[in-house]
Amino acid sequence: MDEVGKKKSRFGRYLLWFILICVAVIQIFPLIWLVNFSIASSNEMFTSGLLIIPKKIQLGNYYKAFVDGHFLLYLKNSALINGFAVILVLIISIMAAFACRKMFWKLSGFVKIVLLLGMMIPIHATLLPNYKIYHVIGLTDTIWALLIPYVAFSLPQGLFLMSGFIESIPVELEEAAVMDGCGIYRIVFRIITPMLKPSIATVAIMTFLNNWNEFMMASTYLSTPKWKTLPFSILEFTGQYSSNYAVQFAVMALTAAPAVIVYVLLNKHITKGVALGAVKG
Repeated sequence: MDEVGKKKSRFGRYLLWFILICVAVIQIFPLIWLVNFSIASSNEMFTSGLLIIPKKIQLGNYYKAFVDGHFLLYLKNSALINGFAVILVLIISIMAAFACRKMFWKLSGFVKIVLLLGMMIPIHATLLPNYKIYHVIGLTDTIWALLIPYVAFSLPQGLFLMSGFIESIPVELEEAAVMDGCGIYRIVFRIITPMLKPSIATVAIMTFLNNWNEFMMASTYLSTPKWKTLPFSILEFTGQYSSNYAVQFAVMALTAAPAVIVYVLLNKHITKGVALGAVKG
C-alpha cells in the first residue's frame, strides 16, 4: 500500500472512532445526567444548563431513597417476580420451540404463528381487559397479576430465539436418544437444553431487562405495598403540591443500577444470541 493509501486508511479509522465515540456519548448521557442530578439538591435543578455542578454533593439523597423509599422491600419484590418470570419463560419457550420445530403434528406451524403474534400486541391494549379478569377471579394485588402478563409478553420473543437454535440441532441426536430409551422430557431437558446455552442466556437477559423497569401494568394491577416493585419507590417522594426531585433521581439511579450491571456484564451474550437467533430463525 502506497503512502496515500495509508493516509486514507488512517483517516477512515479516525473518522470511524470519532463517530463511535459520539454515538457512545449520546447513548450514555442519560445515565450521566441521572447520576448528576441525584447528587444535587432539589433547588439546584432549576437551572438552564444540562448538567449541574452541585455546591455540595448530596449523598443523603441516596440514604433517603434507600430508607424512606422502602427500597429493599420493592427490590425483593422486583427480584422475585422477575426471577420467576425468567424461569417460566425459559421453560415454556424451550418446550414450545421443541414442539413446534421438532415434533410433527398438524397444527405446529399455525400454533407457532399464533404464539409469535403476541409480539404485535401492545401492552396498553391489554390493561383494561386484564384488570377486569383479575378483579373477577381475585388476582389483583397478587404476584400473579404481574407474573402472568410478564411471561405472556416475553414468551413470543423467547420462542422466536429458541426455535432458531433448536432447528439447527441435528435430528440424529434425538434418534440416538430414542434408541437409548429416552422419553420426550428427557430428550428436551437432558439432550437439547444443554446445547441451547447461548439462546438461554439471551432470552433470560432480555426478559429480565424488559420487565425490570415495567410500571404501567404494576400501577394498574397493584394497590397495596405487598407486591409493589422498584418503580413505585419514586412515588414515595411525590407530594400533592411538590416533590423531592433530587431523591427521586437517586431512586431512579438505584433502580437502573441492577439492569445496567447485568447489561454491562452480559452484553456479549445478548448481541451474540440475538444475531445467531435472527439468522437461524
